Amino acid sequence: MLERADAVLAVIPLLAISGVLVRALIGATGVATGLLAVPLAPVGYIAALAFVFRELLAGPVARQAA
Repeated sequence: MLERADAVLAVIPLLAISGVLVRALIGATGVATGLLAVPLAPVGYIAALAFVFRELLAGPVARQAA
């Protein structure tokens, strides 16, 4: 059975790589759109970091610590 901790650990790398994948998809469509897609790469890493902080500050870890 899939538990919450397993799902959280699976989501973190997916979020981290999502920005790079979206940037690659947009960049593959043309040269000018590649310049517009440059800021998308760090978005995935920021989303993964925000997810980790949310889990630590508002998830079951925070409830157990309180």
